[in-house]
Amino acid sequence: MTLTVQHVLDRLMEPVDHIQNTVDMLKFGHPNMEVKGIATTFMATQQVIKRAIHLGVNLLITHEGLFYSHIDNPELWEENTVYSEKNRIITESGLSIYRFHDYLHRCQPDGIMTGLIEALEWKTFIEKDTPTSTVVKIPPMSVREIAEYVKDKLGIQFVRTVGELSDTCSRIGLLAGYRGGGTLSIPLFEKEHVDLIISGEGPEWETPEFVRDAVYQGKRKALIVLGHAESEAPGMKYLAKWIQSEFPGIPVHFIPEKPLFKVV
Repeated sequence: MTLTVQHVLDRLMEPVDHIQNTVDMLKFGHPNMEVKGIATTFMATQQVIKRAIHLGVNLLITHEGLFYSHIDNPELWEENTVYSEKNRIITESGLSIYRFHDYLHRCQPDGIMTGLIEALEWKTFIEKDTPTSTVVKIPPMSVREIAEYVKDKLGIQFVRTVGELSDTCSRIGLLAGYRGGGTLSIPLFEKEHVDLIISGEGPEWETPEFVRDAVYQGKRKALIVLGHAESEAPGMKYLAKWIQSEFPGIPVHFIPEKPLFKVV
């Protein structure tokens, strides 16, 4: 049987009940196109798109949006030269691009979090899973040691921290992507009694300032901020492995992108 784009999309969405008002959709291409190869990525940057074309795949699955907003609105970009050039390259390539965000996060457990925990090798330390976070209890380590461990396992150059680097931590709250805000993070400190939050990103005036005041009061609390892409790319790498197991006859790749921010 010919494998079409729609066959792949149906299988991706199958574990989750139908979601209304989702950002997940086929942004380019046709659902009846035969799939020759598949690639996953965190962000379909122009460089990633060129790499996908070079690899010979014709279905690219991206976690985040193509055009610099959670909800793509092409009308805002019609006269923008950056948008126009990227749009032209995709259109001329014949590449199908599917945005896979909400359904992946709604998997039980969250597909992005599954990939992050696998990359950190902390699966055996899981104590509690929720739709937005995971609590793990690891052997005691200092904040500095955990930061170095995380950098090594995720292959990233730097993280940002708040709190005392010498403090020992064991109980950690993990929040991937844009879930590091106070609404989700602060209750983990209070209700789950975590020593440390590791998150992708969030407003800097919320969780980081809570940790600063907590430390000033003599409480042992800390925060490690990975970056949005750094916290979610492992989930898209994990997704590529899962897709390969579902469609073993089709070439499947994970396409990483270079770090966005640099230390100067």
